[in-house]
Amino acid sequence: MDNQLIKGIHHVTATVNDAREDYDFYTQLLGQRLVKKTVNFDNNRVYHFYYGDEVGTPGTIMTTFPYKGQGVRQGAVGTGQVSITGFSAPTGSIPFWKQRLERAGVAVTERSKFGNPTLQFKDPSGLALEITGNEEDGREPWVTGEVSERNAIRGFYAVTLLVAGASSTFDFLMKEFGFAQVGAEGNTTRFAAHGGGPGQYVDVREDKDAERGINGIGTVHHVAWRVESDEALLAMRRRLADELGFQVTEVKDRKYFHSIYFRMPGGVLFEIATIPPGFAIDEPVENLGQVLRLPDWEEPNREQIEKGLPEIKEPDHV
Repeated sequence: MDNQLIKGIHHVTATVNDAREDYDFYTQLLGQRLVKKTVNFDNNRVYHFYYGDEVGTPGTIMTTFPYKGQGVRQGAVGTGQVSITGFSAPTGSIPFWKQRLERAGVAVTERSKFGNPTLQFKDPSGLALEITGNEEDGREPWVTGEVSERNAIRGFYAVTLLVAGASSTFDFLMKEFGFAQVGAEGNTTRFAAHGGGPGQYVDVREDKDAERGINGIGTVHHVAWRVESDEALLAMRRRLADELGFQVTEVKDRKYFHSIYFRMPGGVLFEIATIPPGFAIDEPVENLGQVLRLPDWEEPNREQIEKGLPEIKEPDHV
């Protein structure tokens, strides 16, 4: 099988707390666009927010499930999880982001990571995030009245996987995903998908003494990797399930992409998702994120669903 089918990060999905806090943090403070406001397809009492660039290009999409009031426990970051979700911004924007985050009451740690200036901080639910300054990213950002094009986040830079033993993860990423090892710092090794660059990096941090992660509020549920077509998705499924013996789901229709889920050797939940059809399949680009979109089978329940969700409105953008 072609081991270059994986083209990079598609999206990262996290379990978070309050819907309004989450929405305000990602759209107002970080300046992302809400490109889709829908519900958890497995629990229509919970929003599913998709944040990203203008059209929700794969590689820019942060997605959250705000589970406040649903009896979901607070999670704990540990092995078998994505421990840090990293965004990309121009190097010159790092002082802007440090000041902006601190003015909003967010504690920020500055460090250098693989030679790039990096700010590490947490969102309102305790999710570990970072912004990496770099000059590699040519993607067009979403711009707001407070976050200019010069400073705006371009999408993801890298995700960090925390594992107890790294060798099986290294082998899997290189042999099955076609990733190349491109650097190492301490107990963290960087891999690049499809030639590297922002949105193509995955850092694997090995910690044999760390506790196993507990899924819940403030943790990443899964990271999704993008493929170009349904044919590529099915080829990956055949390889993983039929030839390697992984427990892989059937293909899921998530309306905006098709996908499969499985746990990779280090225990992290991976999704593989198609690039098409994208978020403009059910509303025009200029209106993305403004109204609640539901899967077809939930439309008869729209009135009841809307009554059970907090009201979230898209802010005005410049």
